This record gives sequence, C-alpha cells and structure tokens, in this order.
Amino acid sequence: MIVTYPFSAVVGLHDLKLALVLNAVSPRVGGVLVRGEKGTAKSTIVRALSAQLPAVDVVPGCRFACDPGAPAPDCPDGPHDAEAEGVSRPAALVELPVGASEDRLVGSLDVERALTEGVKAFEPGLLAAAHRGVLYVDEVNLLHDHLVDLLLDAAALGTCYVERESVSVRHAARFLLVGTMNPEEGELRPQLLDRFGLTVEVKASRDPAERAEVVRRRLAFDADAEGFAARWAEEEAVLARRIADARTRVAGVRLPDARLRQIATVCAAFEVDGLRADLVTANAAVAHAAWQGRDSVTTEDVRAAARLSLPHRRRREPFDAPGLDEALLEELLERTSGDDDDPDGGPSDGDGPDRPSDGGGPDRPSGVDGDGPSAGGEAGQHGLPDQARDGAGSPEASDSAAGGDAPRAGGRPMDAADDSADAGDGVGDGVGAGALRVAGVAAPYRVPLLEVPGVGEGAAGRRSRSRTSQGRATGARHPSGRVRDLHVAATMRAAAPYQRERGRNGPGLVLRGGDLREVVREGREGNLVLFVVDASGSMAARKRMTAVKTAVLSLLLDAYQRRDKVGLVTFRGAGAEVALPPTSSVEVGAARLRTLATGGRTPLAAGLTRAAEVLRVERLRDPARRPLLVLVTDGRATAGGDVDRAAALLEGTAAVVVDCESGPVRLGLAVRLAARLRAWLVPLDSLTDLGSVVHDHRTQNLTRPQSRRKAG
Repeated sequence: MIVTYPFSAVVGLHDLKLALVLNAVSPRVGGVLVRGEKGTAKSTIVRALSAQLPAVDVVPGCRFACDPGAPAPDCPDGPHDAEAEGVSRPAALVELPVGASEDRLVGSLDVERALTEGVKAFEPGLLAAAHRGVLYVDEVNLLHDHLVDLLLDAAALGTCYVERESVSVRHAARFLLVGTMNPEEGELRPQLLDRFGLTVEVKASRDPAERAEVVRRRLAFDADAEGFAARWAEEEAVLARRIADARTRVAGVRLPDARLRQIATVCAAFEVDGLRADLVTANAAVAHAAWQGRDSVTTEDVRAAARLSLPHRRRREPFDAPGLDEALLEELLERTSGDDDDPDGGPSDGDGPDRPSDGGGPDRPSGVDGDGPSAGGEAGQHGLPDQARDGAGSPEASDSAAGGDAPRAGGRPMDAADDSADAGDGVGDGVGAGALRVAGVAAPYRVPLLEVPGVGEGAAGRRSRSRTSQGRATGARHPSGRVRDLHVAATMRAAAPYQRERGRNGPGLVLRGGDLREVVREGREGNLVLFVVDASGSMAARKRMTAVKTAVLSLLLDAYQRRDKVGLVTFRGAGAEVALPPTSSVEVGAARLRTLATGGRTPLAAGLTRAAEVLRVERLRDPARRPLLVLVTDGRATAGGDVDRAAALLEGTAAVVVDCESGPVRLGLAVRLAARLRAWLVPLDSLTDLGSVVHDHRTQNLTRPQSRRKAG
C-alpha cells in the first residue's frame, strides 16, 4: 500500500493550502494552478489533497462514475437502473503525464475486444477516470498543444466528445483541474491559464528554522511512512471533517448584493478580461465563507478570494509575471465596504472557528510561527485568513525585476529614454565608446511567421513543419519498415474484405502483414531561435534602438507563443557575449533585452562567431531541434575579425537578417550580409506590415510572407 504524505504535515504554503481547500469545499471554484520554483512540494501537497476529499457514490460497474442519484442519460455504460443502490469509493486522483497520447486522454477503440470479439467498443480515457475527482497535470506548461486543446474543450463543456476510429461517444467529464508548473520552463497558454479558477505562487522559505523543519519531517516520512502518517492521522481526520461540513454548508451561504458589487468593482478595476473572474471570485468567496463557518459572505471572504483568483487574470503586457497590487486591492475593498453586511450574516471577521486555538500537535516545529499544523482548526496551517502574503507580487515589483522597463498599456514606451541621447555614443567609430545608454521599449506588436524551411522532427511546437508522433492523425499509409504507430481502424478495414477467403469462422480477424497500416501524423515543431543583436553605437546614434528593441521583443513574444527555445547574443565594443543561453523561459530574455545597453564599436564578426559557437553546442545537446538565426543589425562592422570568415561558420543555418539601416542614404551593408548568409532579408519597418515584400537570398525571388509562409 502506497502511503501519501499527509496534507496537514506540509510546512507553510498557506495560500496553496487555502486554494486547494476552497476547491475541495466547492468544485465550482474551478481548479488551481500552482506556479513555483522546483523543489517546493507542489506535487506532494496536490497528491495529499485527494485523501481529504469526501467519498463519492457511483453506479456499480459504471466506468464513468455516474451518480446513482442522477445518472447521466447519455452515459455509454447506461441506461442505469434509477433504483439501483450506489457504492461509495474515494474520489479519484488521476494524473495526466506530459507525454500522454491523445488516445490515453480521451479514450479510443477497444483494440482487444475489436480483435478478439469482432465488436466495436469504447475504451475510456483519463478524462472519464477523472470525472467527479481530481485531474492533476504536473508541468502543465509543457503539455503538448493538441492535448491542451482537448483539455480546454472538456474543462469548458464538462463533457468529453470522442469522434474517431468509427467511435462516436460523449460522456460527462467534470473534474477539479490542478496543474503545477515551473515558470522557468516557459509560461502557459492564456486560454488554458484562464481555465484555472485560482492561481498560487509558491516560493521556498528563506527561514532556516522552517527549512530545517521541512527536512526533518521529510526524513521522518521516508524512514517510516506509515508511522509518520499515523502521528498525523488525527489532524487529517479533523481536516476531512471540516471540509465535509463546509461542503454541506456552502449551499446555504448568501452572497449579499453589497459584496457582489464589491467583487464587480475589484474585477473591473484590475481590468480583467471577460466575466469569468467575477464568477470565480464570487464562488471562491462563498466557499471561503463556508470554510470560515459563516452563512453570509463578508469583505474578508472577498479579499481572500480576490488574492487567489485575480493575479493571473489582470490585464498585463506580454512577459509580465502574474501578480496583484495588494495596496490597490485594499484601497478598493475599503472604498466599497461602506454597505455593511446583514446583521445575521454570521460571525464577524476574525471570530470564525478557524482562529488559532491551541499550540499543540505532533512534530510541532519550534521557532516556526504558525507554519506547522497542530490541532484541527489552526488558522496558519490550512491557508486561512492569516496566510502569508508573499506569493504574488505587484505589477510594480514585476517591472522592477525586469529592469524597470515593462511596457505599459497603450503602447507608451517603457522608461522612455530618448534615443537622441544615444547619439553621443558614436557611429561605430569608437567616438564616445565609454558612454552607454539604455533605450526604452514600446509595446510589442504582431510579427509575421519566420519559419525554418523543410520538415523537421523536433519537439512539438507551433513554428515549422514537422513529422511528430504527437500530432493529429491525418490518414494512414503502408509502413516503410517496422510499424511504430498502428492505425487500428485502417488496418481492420484493410483486412475485413478478405476474411471469408482466409477461412475465418469465429470471432476476431485474420490479419496478414499487408493489412497493417500506420498513422500519418502532421504537426509543427518548436525551434531554437537565436537572436544576435547589434548593440553598438551605430545603432543608438540613428535613434533606432527603441525600434530595434521593440522588434526583438515582438519576435520574442512570437517565439513564446510558438513554443520555441530562445537565446540572445549581443555584440558591441570589443566583442560579443551570450546575454541569454538557450532556454525555454522567454520571459528572462525579455528582461535581459529591456536592460540592454548600447554604445561602442561594431564587432560584427565576433557576434557571428559567438552565435556559431552557441549553435554548435546546442546541436550536441538537442540535435532534433532545428535552429533559426535572427540577426538584427545595420550591417556595419568597425571592429573584430573577418565577417566573411565568420559568416562561413553559419553555413547551412536558416537565418533572417533584420535590416536596421535608415536614412535617405543607405549603404546596403545588411543586404550584402544577408547574401553571404543566404538568409531572408527583412527591413525593420516591414515587421509591422504583414503583407510586405521580403527578399529571399536563398531562392533569389521576391516572396510575400503570408502567401509562402516563410519569412517576415
């Protein structure tokens, strides 16, 4: 028997405990997204939650967990006897692996029964198993796009539709969606992000006493899991009873009009998109009131709900981390709390049953203030109103972390440093090389698709054409070698006409090697997009650095949306440096770009050489991921080595040269550089014009990016 680490034994993580408990009290809250650095017990506490959920009654033998009191009329295992007595079982915790197949998620044809009995039957997937339980996705931000699309449909409709391989089935799929992710590995698609009702930012404690207690408890659990769980059994039982009581109470909790107007005011002030935030906040506030033992929602409940439901929904610019300005939240709550709740609205804030009572409890850490669980009902342990408030930073904090240059709504440049001040940095001739400037950045814009030619076999993404085992099935074909992805329906159709002449006289099919068909899948891959940016004085002197930074930021945003890895090489002065090693965290690249200083000579050859070194190393690390070089320069070279020799190191690499030269007199240096690299040439100004003509030095033709889907 596998023993799960007790929920009550997790040290700290007050916001996360509260978010999980609120969802356990009211599934209508809509799930939890847990963002945080690695090694912060995200997976541990989510798995521990399932033990605290009340058992569910199901129809005996139903693979879709139908409620005997209200069985689904269209259940594939139905119709069910309305008078049949149900059986009780624990709520399911279903884990969706990042590398799961589409068949495993939604279900497919039951191959065993099809081949042995000759009947068409449906084999349920993970969405069916998670119905009325918890669907847990670890590293949800790494989930393949086609699985995300299926998950979105099921989460939005509460129903799973399966139309494939001669199978047409639909069944209920209502579940508590819990996902964990490490932001360093890339952000989540906005569509899926909005499906999570609540979000929590998790950080490891910097308190030595608390960290020591975490290690102490974990070592004790690893040494004797059953004994450790037994010491926390009473705490777990108390918590489970409180959740069950709150679930019973939640249906009777009232949401006064004053509190509803308060929720609407807060959501409008934070400029959230749509009305889902209002609904989620209202449901979370009702659940919080039930958890606190109140029969009416108060301002305290609205505060707790807003802190968890709004950080990932507030309108923000690309690459801004989710967060909430808590000072603004308090101001809004204070401004809208003039209408008192009804006198019979239950205990006032601070008088609920969840305030600290005793200080006892097993393994109570000494020196940790309210972070270890003790007797049931302690406020600090389950994420009650005294939860830690360091989980979500304000927008100002996010901007500060990004170098103070975060874009603002309406396209106003960030930290609008006037590019005219950069004119003193010289024009690539060393004049003023010691003076460095940091240009501002305007709001990013949509850019055309820059695509690596040919068909690759890299990681799933959204940029270049790819053969992938995770893509959508578009047909079937005769296998050229060993069958690796059998197309069951096509194989059966190929064999069916010959069963009589093959002497079939019972269930099943008689197959031959020529009947086998494999799936043809088409998809797109993510690439390694390496930006090589000229940060010399010649770029600054022509007042182009703001436009250059904005263009690169826009390309970074495009890389994020297309699931690319990105790297950043800059060159100025005497050499080049890797400002950002190749990573999936595009946000880090945006932060480095905003603080990029300009000035000095133009060592173009050094930049190309450093880019070649980065690509060589990455080919060894990830040979399947094809690179795309994006060189942003005006083509000048006033320092460093031989440009032609450096360009030869990049032979065979798909490249795009963004020409930053401006003015009435142009030397055409970037055009000649693009010819050396056999790269697409994209004028900087044309990045905002999706229909602009691009000169392709690979084919010596003029192409339109939208018609050929090649370059900028």
